[in-house]
Amino acid sequence: MAPPSVPSSSAAAPPWRRRHPVLLALLLLVLLFFLSFQVVVHVPSLRSTVSRRLFSDHRHRPMSAVFCLHGQDVEDFNKTIAYTDQDGRIKLFRVTAREFAASSIWENPLLPRDSQPAAETKEAAEERLLATGSDGANLSSAVVPATQRTDPIKLKREVFRRRRKEQQIQELLHMDKEVELQMRNMATNSSRNFDNKVKASYNIWRQEFHHTNTDSTLKLMKDQIIMAKVYATIARSQNEPDLYTSLMKCITESKEAIGDAHMDSELDSSALERAKAMGHVLSSARDVLYNSDEVSRRLRVMLQSAELSIDTVKKQNTFLVQHAAKTVPMPLHCLHMQLITDYYFRDGVIKEYFHDAALKDEEDKAKLEDRSLYHYAIFSDNVLAASVVVRSTVTHAKEPDKHVFHIVTDKLNFAAMKMWFISHSSRPATVHVENVHVENIDNFKWLNLSYCSVMRQLESARLKEYYFKAHDPSSLSDGNENLKYRNPKYLSMLNHLRFYMPEIHPKLDKILFLDDDVVVQKDLTPLWDVDLEGMVNGAVETCKESFHRFDTYLNFSHPKISENFDPRACGWAFGMNMFDLKEWKKRNITGIYHYWQDLNEDRKLWKLGTLPPGLITFYNLTYPLDRTWHVLGLGYDPAVDIAEIENASVVHYNGNYKPWLDLAISKYKAYWSKYVDVDSPHIRHCYASKQ
Repeated sequence: MAPPSVPSSSAAAPPWRRRHPVLLALLLLVLLFFLSFQVVVHVPSLRSTVSRRLFSDHRHRPMSAVFCLHGQDVEDFNKTIAYTDQDGRIKLFRVTAREFAASSIWENPLLPRDSQPAAETKEAAEERLLATGSDGANLSSAVVPATQRTDPIKLKREVFRRRRKEQQIQELLHMDKEVELQMRNMATNSSRNFDNKVKASYNIWRQEFHHTNTDSTLKLMKDQIIMAKVYATIARSQNEPDLYTSLMKCITESKEAIGDAHMDSELDSSALERAKAMGHVLSSARDVLYNSDEVSRRLRVMLQSAELSIDTVKKQNTFLVQHAAKTVPMPLHCLHMQLITDYYFRDGVIKEYFHDAALKDEEDKAKLEDRSLYHYAIFSDNVLAASVVVRSTVTHAKEPDKHVFHIVTDKLNFAAMKMWFISHSSRPATVHVENVHVENIDNFKWLNLSYCSVMRQLESARLKEYYFKAHDPSSLSDGNENLKYRNPKYLSMLNHLRFYMPEIHPKLDKILFLDDDVVVQKDLTPLWDVDLEGMVNGAVETCKESFHRFDTYLNFSHPKISENFDPRACGWAFGMNMFDLKEWKKRNITGIYHYWQDLNEDRKLWKLGTLPPGLITFYNLTYPLDRTWHVLGLGYDPAVDIAEIENASVVHYNGNYKPWLDLAISKYKAYWSKYVDVDSPHIRHCYASKQ
């Protein structure tokens, strides 16, 4: 007997399944594809990942593979970059290998150089897409040099928007004249029928709602506090303790509500209630205590007290500004220390610098006295400032090899100044650094107490007492004299060497004097062609109406001054001066300076400084240059015309707000800082320590 047969699965399956076994598998495949597409489209991060996976080029290998080929460690690769921001401040930042890799293309050493992958810009990819008419999936080889590549789907949308915009522009260009006229008439009628009046009590066009940042409530509360103080004083004097207590309580609460607010939006939420409560108390006080004479007397006392407080604050502000202007910023001090260290402790590289500098000095020795060249005199103890003057001048010079800079500094800063210009060559220009205090040097053998009266005065006990004794009549507490004249820079001989040009440069005929707080913006060689018409000093006049005339700087109550000078004579500026040394010697300018300096030993003719004796010494011997040669005020005046600055050959940061200080006026700082050598390792190190 045969065993019973087992029924097969095909026999038990439905007829449609037996006929089409592939249909079910196909439906499942379509369903899975649809679900995966939805996930990719609706999850941006996943969509970007999938796009990069699908459309990445085979030549763009992973960064780890490239670094392995080079045998480098990713974490060890970094770069420090120095730059100046829009306000002229020197900034530093570091780029690590991971940040650098996201925006750069690294070369594959296994591929030849001509087959390395090249970055294609986003614009180029769009142009190629427009030209080919293909969809976003064909952008697989487009590499965008950004932190991440552009998604092809997003790029396709941008292309679609651009096409739509171009189509709309074409429609407007080919619009019928009648249709255009009809649209204009409709717009005109719509604007005429527009009703801008609001019938409610609030109206945005009313004057009180014109400014969103109003301070009317704040002013009201401050006025209430003033009147409350007046009535509180009267209540106390008339033995009204309850009213006095109420007023003082309201004053305290109003002050708490005001806090540090500068407008109504910054007031505390309880401010309006405080103001109402204060109004009620003031109304009660006025009914009980009001007396016009007494109130006016109290207000006058308060006004006088406020004026005294304002004067004290002004003096303190002046003192603090002067103090900040005299201080040396930490990065600048660091720069000097770094340069001095390199100068005295020379390694192999520094010795090579010195060897090359000695050879160049020997070659340039003849240039220092060559009258056919363009010579500049700079007296400075600030390395960074002097470097900016030299660099800006050389940058704009048409023939820089014909420019010679004579920099004179003091003993304290000579090593730093010398080291800077050895390690930061200004070739092809010539830079010669001298030390004014080196003994037995031929150029300064005349610098002694018997010849220079100003040296005797600078070392006198009276002058030192003027600066360093707190009980001096010109102290801050007394305030009889202007604090700006008590700057220690006036004790430096560097500030007075400008009156000894022929002694310092005996073989030159002309020399251009530049202060260390100037920036040169144009070629200055045309100044040597200006005919001074027999005058000794070529300078830009600074007088405007009643300002900067002789009576501003000199004491015309003294007979010596009033008999010899015109109080309305126009002043001029030190900072950029062309000196004719032949005429200087002929007219004995240094002798005139000594004569007046001896007369002013007690500071009765003028206060300290070099401009007043300069005005006297070069009186009727100054040729006025065109104002575009020299624009002043960038160190104190925030209203200098930008057009004048841009057109000036030299801009001058005269005043307390020097460009290397944090006090500097921000909008002027960039004119100076763009000539700072931010690639210098010394500057990078010092400004990195600041940040």
